[in-house]
Amino acid sequence: MEISAGGRLEVRITAADVGKRVSVRRWNEHAAEGEKFTDTVGVLTSWDNGVLLITRRDGQSVRIAESSLVAGRVVPAAPARRRGPSASYEELARISARAWQPVERERLGEWELRAAAGFTRRANSVLPLGDPGLPLDEALTVVRRWYADRELPAYLQLATGAEGTQELLCAQLEARGWRREVTAELWTGALAPVADREVPEVVLSRAADEAWLARYQRKGLSEVALRVLGSGPSVWFATVPGAQGAPPAAIGRCVVDGRWAGFAAVEVDPERRRQGLATAVMAALARQALDEGASAAWLQVETGNAEGRGLYARLGFGAHHAYHHYREPEGSRGPDAGGPAAAGPGPMV
Repeated sequence: MEISAGGRLEVRITAADVGKRVSVRRWNEHAAEGEKFTDTVGVLTSWDNGVLLITRRDGQSVRIAESSLVAGRVVPAAPARRRGPSASYEELARISARAWQPVERERLGEWELRAAAGFTRRANSVLPLGDPGLPLDEALTVVRRWYADRELPAYLQLATGAEGTQELLCAQLEARGWRREVTAELWTGALAPVADREVPEVVLSRAADEAWLARYQRKGLSEVALRVLGSGPSVWFATVPGAQGAPPAAIGRCVVDGRWAGFAAVEVDPERRRQGLATAVMAALARQALDEGASAAWLQVETGNAEGRGLYARLGFGAHHAYHHYREPEGSRGPDAGGPAAAGPGPMV
C-alpha cells in the first residue's frame, strides 16, 4: 500500500489505470474488529459508476466500491516463478496448443478458431493471442457463426494470472453474458528432476494402442479423437502393463516440442494408486524427452484435482497461469442453432 510522507494511506490509482495490475485496500465498517481492512491484488478490468472490478490471479472478479478504498497503487506484473523454467504466457499458450491440435482451424486476425467434433474444449475453442482484426462484438458474432456451422457451442479459452494474460477480455466477455465453465492451471517445472526417478516396467510407443486406450478415461473415442491424441511435434505414449488380460496399470502421454515436454493423460488404475506408478510413467517419458533435447516441462491440471496437484508439486512443478473456457450465452445463436454439448471436463479440458 502507498503511505504518504505524513504516514497516511493514499489511493494512487484512477480509472486511467484500467488494464494494469494493482493492489488495493478497502474498509468494511460492518466487519469484525481486526477484519475491517481487506487487500486485493489483480488486474483492474473496469472502473465504472463508482465501482472497481479487479480480476485476481485465479480469474475470480472482485467488485469494490470506490467509496470503500483507503489505499491503492499500481504494482509490477505478476512475478516470474522463482524456480523452474521461465516462459511467457504466449510461449506456453502456443506450445500447449501444438500439443493438442484440432482437426480444423481458421484464423480471425490473431485469434485461432479450432474444432474437433466436440472432443475436449481445448480442441473446440478459440485461442485469442492478440487482435481479431474486428471490433469485439463483430468478432464474437463471427465466432458464434463458425461454431454453429459445425453444430458446436462457441468457447473462448482465456488465461489469467501472468504477464500478458487476458483479464480484460475475460471481463468483457462476462459483461456480455459469456459464462466460465471450467478453470484449470498450466504448471511448469524442470525436466531433469522428473526423469531422476526409479522406473519399473514402462513401455513407450509412438501410437495409442488398444491397451492404452482401454485405460484412458474418455470412452467411445472417435477417429477425430484419435487424431487429436496423436497430434504434436513428437508424441509418446507410456504404458505400465496390468495383470494378464487386464487394462494397463497406468498410462501417460508426452509431447516433445523444442525445449519443452508436455505431460498429459496420466491415469492410474484406481486399485493401484499410491504405488508410484504415475511418477514412473512421467519419469519414463521425461527420459525420452531429455534424449530429444528438452529441458523444461509443462502440464495442465484442474483446480479441483487435489491428488494430481500434490503429485506435481512433489515433482517440482508450480502454477504459471490459470486458464478458463468461456461459453457463449444461452440462446445467442437463436432457437434453431442446436448442436451437441462439449465434452466433459475430465483430465483434458
